[in-house]
Amino acid sequence: MQPIIEVQHLFKKFQDVTAVDGISFTVGSGEFFGLLGPNGAGKTTTIRMLYGFSPPTRGIIRVFGMEISRDWRKIKARIGVCQQDNTLDPDLTVEQNLMVFAGYFSIPSKEAVSRTRELLEFFALSNRRNAKVMDLSGGMIRRLILARSLINRPDLLILDEPTTGLDPQSRHQVWDRLEKLRASGLSIVLTTHYMEEASRLCDRLVIVDGGKILVDGSPVDLIERHVGRHVIEIGGPDQALRDFLKAQQVPHDDLGQRIILYTPDGNDLSAAVRANFCHEQCTFRNGTLEDVFLRLTGRELRD
Repeated sequence: MQPIIEVQHLFKKFQDVTAVDGISFTVGSGEFFGLLGPNGAGKTTTIRMLYGFSPPTRGIIRVFGMEISRDWRKIKARIGVCQQDNTLDPDLTVEQNLMVFAGYFSIPSKEAVSRTRELLEFFALSNRRNAKVMDLSGGMIRRLILARSLINRPDLLILDEPTTGLDPQSRHQVWDRLEKLRASGLSIVLTTHYMEEASRLCDRLVIVDGGKILVDGSPVDLIERHVGRHVIEIGGPDQALRDFLKAQQVPHDDLGQRIILYTPDGNDLSAAVRANFCHEQCTFRNGTLEDVFLRLTGRELRD
């Protein structure tokens, strides 16, 4: 089966800055695909090229088997985009925002009314259909933007950090709706800074940094490959622990006042560490996608 998205040797330059540096990837039909990376890694630039907002400097993008540079009108008619920013019309009601957007796709009025009611019900906004956007909570606004991106019943949904700034309850509400969309067979591309979000939703993901792809795989595979299933965090480490880790060649990150050990399955490292080095603070936990992300992209702050 042909991938729904094919990206080959994609570049994007802004004057002397290379934001996207020769990346290639595919997204399968019905796949929930994640594009992760720190600030400035090239995620949003890539997303904007995927839906035709920003032209590539070089490379090929095919969506639905069509090249974005040539068939962008046909492609845009079949995709939905949920952007980071609130681009709703504050002068319109919740229902009017969806109805006006339906007009951009030349959806007949009767059909637009039906789709609007269906989406308001799906995103639990029916009781706010006559409210102005300015009167909505942050979670409601994000759900409305998501609803708007689905008004044309797209074959591909692109989500650029859809839950940024939401409280945990609102974020979980959005996740619930996205899981239902995934179960319906909709192809979805997601960028996010929330590793829990990516782990829960994505079938497969790539991590990018400096405009290049670092890794590609499912969340579970990436955790096992780059971290291991089990992690030990030790506070107040002494030189004896550092000497032990060096002698045993144990993968770890030394953060000064804290050391993080990445332990593979089936060895006795955990028992040795627990017996000899857990004198102060010691935490045993499962490896996470956040561990993978930080190991590959570093822990320094990004602008």
